[in-house]
Amino acid sequence: MYYLDHNATSPLRPESLSAMTHALGIGGNPSSIHAAGRAARAVTEDAREKVAGLVGARPDQGIFTSGATESNTLALFGAAEGSMDGEASRITRIFISAVEHASVRATAERLAERFPWIRLATLPVTAEGVVELEALRVALREGKGRALVAVMAANNETGVMQPIADVSRLAREAGALLLVDAVPAAGKMKLDFSLCDYMVLSAHKLGGPMGAGALLVADGVPLAPQLVGGGQQRGLRAGAENLAGIAGFMTGPISAVQVGMGEHVLILTFVVIIIGGVGSIKGAFAGALIVGVVDTMMRAFLPALMRHLMASGSEADALAGGISAMGVYLLMAIVLLIKPKGLLPAHG
Repeated sequence: MYYLDHNATSPLRPESLSAMTHALGIGGNPSSIHAAGRAARAVTEDAREKVAGLVGARPDQGIFTSGATESNTLALFGAAEGSMDGEASRITRIFISAVEHASVRATAERLAERFPWIRLATLPVTAEGVVELEALRVALREGKGRALVAVMAANNETGVMQPIADVSRLAREAGALLLVDAVPAAGKMKLDFSLCDYMVLSAHKLGGPMGAGALLVADGVPLAPQLVGGGQQRGLRAGAENLAGIAGFMTGPISAVQVGMGEHVLILTFVVIIIGGVGSIKGAFAGALIVGVVDTMMRAFLPALMRHLMASGSEADALAGGISAMGVYLLMAIVLLIKPKGLLPAHG
């Protein structure tokens, strides 16, 4: 079986499995001071350094969590509650893009319900699924109090990349905080933590295990812990660390970045070979051309189609299945219509 649903999760990489097996054999609690505890702590701190380095952050800016949903919740609730001490710095406005993950959208809605002084607004996106920068500029200019902006680095369904550098510039000019959900983008594109105040990562989208995530937090920004009762992770996230998950998290991103480009080339090669049919040079060129045509058409029409269907209340799973099938059928239709010489086998 060939696994293709990497938008949902990526299979566990052998390197991650090996690191997790080793961590399970340590048997210590990272908070303990005996030999096994120190060995466990060494694993967590090594992982913290490598995961933070993936986005250009410092190790002490990273907090390990159970996944992206917890990280987004810690960032949003932590920022709102952590800013309540001072009237001038209190967060009173939250702006999220219309294409944010449900863990951001639902958490922001709950925040607005719980704290009456917080106003939640959704930023529109273009037909291509890109956040409208002018709408963000106007939103930041209106209203009083500090704002928190949430824009994901890349969409987990359409793959559309957001102009984070431009969003960051507008947020900084307005004195707003910026949360970037980088889960779909990490390991696939360059990420710069210095552009934002909070960044969310997840291991299982990078070939690591499920149940392991991270929140990167910039210096000096508000963050109130949501899990209390222990002093782990500088008191910002209580509870014994998931040592095996963290060990797998450490290895997955590094492996994903190292082999990512090679995998992209390999996948494209496979597509060209499959479409090339008999494997002739002309067929391969024709296959590459067809792949390019289909890719261009899907990139042009998919974001607008997704937005229309989601607005009409269509189920996400049905959407994904329908769009995948649409791509396959479109590819087949073009092949049958063009019938490039050397691409399709001759009859008779």
